[in-house]
Parts: sequence; structure tokens; C-alpha cells
Amino acid sequence: MSDRVLLVEDEPILRANLCEMLQRAGYEVAGVPDGETALQLALEQDLAVVVSDIRLPGMDGVELLKRLMAERPETVVLLTTAYASVETAVEALRYGAFDYLLKPVPFEDLLRKIQHLVAYRALQAEVARLRRDLHSRLGFEGIVGDSPRMRAVFDLVERVAPTRTTVLIMGESGTGKELVARAIHARSQLAEKEFLAINMAALPSEVVEGQLFGHEKGAFTGADRQREGLLRSVRGGTVFLDEIGDLPLAAQAKLLRAIEAHEVLPVGADHPVHVDFRLIAATNQKLEDRVREGRFRQDLYFRLNVFRVDMPPLRERREDIPALVSHFAFRHARDLGRRPPGVSNEAMKLLMEYEWPGNVRELSNLIERAAILASDEVIGPGQLPIELHGSASAPLELRDALQVFEKEHLAYVLRLSEGVRGKAATLLGIDAATLYRKLQKYGLG
Repeated sequence: MSDRVLLVEDEPILRANLCEMLQRAGYEVAGVPDGETALQLALEQDLAVVVSDIRLPGMDGVELLKRLMAERPETVVLLTTAYASVETAVEALRYGAFDYLLKPVPFEDLLRKIQHLVAYRALQAEVARLRRDLHSRLGFEGIVGDSPRMRAVFDLVERVAPTRTTVLIMGESGTGKELVARAIHARSQLAEKEFLAINMAALPSEVVEGQLFGHEKGAFTGADRQREGLLRSVRGGTVFLDEIGDLPLAAQAKLLRAIEAHEVLPVGADHPVHVDFRLIAATNQKLEDRVREGRFRQDLYFRLNVFRVDMPPLRERREDIPALVSHFAFRHARDLGRRPPGVSNEAMKLLMEYEWPGNVRELSNLIERAAILASDEVIGPGQLPIELHGSASAPLELRDALQVFEKEHLAYVLRLSEGVRGKAATLLGIDAATLYRKLQKYGLG
């Protein structure tokens, strides 16, 4: 971890004195007179802390801060300012500055602040390392979980991956069926070949056969050229047919033939052609019921069900929720260019108690939303949707429920507008006086 400090100060004598004293205190220091030079150095080097005056020639300290937060959000920035620009410094805290000091700055105060910030950055780096270790320990080809149910899934993946056996993955929507299919492919001898995921529910029934098995030119209206079909296109790779229960009956017989004889008859063709692929299928439907209803071929079901993997719903592996929350918070914060937020005990309790009808996908979407709303780097109950707060806390009367929603929405818009009430009132479509009264009513003022 670097102990480099970048000092941005346009007064040459003050800059030289502070640099000398910080060097005596054991820090590696670079002093520059303007924001442009500081930005270039900060983007090129690993810096522990950037200490910048707000008033600078050219790019000022606030603009430097904004650029650093956009391009190097992990940077720790401490601002110095004269009394006349205290308001600007306070505003800069909203842009990501860690603190500010009033000039003239006593060296002891500056040194104490830098020591605390260096320690803070080291702690953040350690937290990030532990998160990476956690993801590495609990992750399995991108799948996070260490519960007995998930360890059983991982064991099945390990056993079936080296073979070319057809696999059927069963589970509710959002449980991670495609991730398991990709894990099987990644650990197989076909890993270097193509993995092709096809959602059967997304293909119109009238084009399924042509898409899967190919067609000849002129086979039907609009067939202006020959298509080899998706099963042929993978050339020895893995085909993942998601929502296999939605495959039309007419195409089911052809798929069975493709699995057993490794050949398909393209639409409009006179002779079958060879295909080479490994099949992994998945569904959130009970195929046994569809067989009884005559909507799914029994022989195809038996052929698909050679090796079955059942994905547990999230409500049946709640012990994995903390690791999943950490994983999604880290991933979404990285995508947003922010520091990964923590999660309060109260929020985690709500997450652990929720039933999760949308499973892991719902949790991912919820954490992404909460990461956007979390202004203090901690996800609390206020960043979670009302349905997680339980029926006991949710009011039954419409008037009370509307007030709960109004308070939550006001808090959200305030965060979105960074506390600027005029902007919040504009976004809400109300005047400033009405917003003031509502903030007072809900204790948000």
C-alpha cells in the first residue's frame, strides 16, 4: 500500500514547506501548483491521499475532485480552503471529498488528518481484499454460495462436467440455471468451444424448427437463403436450451432425434445432416405435469432427465444471502464507479427474512437499486423497498400506506438531488413551500 501524498498548492513557499515537513514525517510527497498537473499524476500513480487547495489557477480543487471521483473513485481527497470558500468546501463533500481544513492549516492538524486518511485507505484496501477472497472462496464459476444445498449442486457439476451427458437443470426463475449450465461447460472438455444459450420462450413457435435445425432456401415464405441452424452452428460446443418446456411438440421429435442420432433434417431438405453438440436444458416448469397434459413428449423428457440438477430457491438457502449481498454490492458499486457499500444489521435482517419470489435475480436487482440510493456508503432499511419491511410494519389503510410511500419517495428524490431542495421540488413537480411543509411533516427537513 502506497504512502504517497500529493499536495496541490499554488503558493510556492507554502507548498515547499509542507512538502518538507511531510517528508520528515515519513511520507513520499509530490507537490504541484495546479489541478491539471495533479490530475495527471493522480491518474498515473498510486496515491494514498490528495491534499488540494480549492482556489487554484485553471482547474480548481472542486473540479479536480469531480474528475478524480469520475476516473479514480478510490482516491482519498482532503481539501484546504480559506474562510471565504467554506460553503464551497462543504458542497465539495457531496462530490466525494473526505474532509476539509481551514487555512492557514496548522501542520499538526494536517499531519493528523493525513495519518487518519492513510489508515482509512489501508482499511478500505483490506476490506476489498477480503471481499475478493470471499468471492474466490465462495464462488464457483461465478456462482456464489456455501450452503449445503449449493455444495450439493457444485458436486453434481463437478461429476457431470467431464462427460458429454445431457443435463436437465430444474428450478424457479432467477435461481441461476444458466450460470450452472455455463459452469458445466467451463469445466468440460468442450470449454474452448462455443457455449450457445437459446431461450425457447423468446422464439416464436412458427420459426423454432428453422432456427434450431436449419432450413433450405425457398422452404417457406421469406426463406430467401439457406440456414444451417443453431444446433449445427456450435460445431461440437454446448447448446443450452432454456425454458425447454416451451418447445413446440412438432420440434420435440426432431430434438430427440438430434440428441440420439446426432442428425437433423432441415426444413425443406430431403436428407438429414450431421450435428455435433452437447445439450444442457433448463426449465422452471414441472415437465412431469406437461407430459401428463400431452404437451411434452415422454420419450424426450426421459432422454433429457438422464442427469438432473435441481436449483434450490433462495428462501431455502438463506445462509448464502450475506455472501450474495456482498458479491452484488461489490459488483454493482464497481459498475457505478463507487466504493462498495456496507449493509447495516437492520437491513441484513430484512434481507434474511424476505421470501424472495424472484430468487437471486431479484436480490441482485434490489442491491443494485440500494447501492444507487446509499448516500453514506451504508445500505440501511431506508434503501430497501417497502415490501421487505414485513406485513407487520406495512399499514393496511390506504391513507397510511400512501404516506409511507410519500415519505420514502421524498427521501429518494432528496438523495437524487444531493440535498438541493429547489432541484428536488422541480423533480417532484411541486413548489418549494409545499416541499418544505412535507419535509417538516415527515421529519426530513
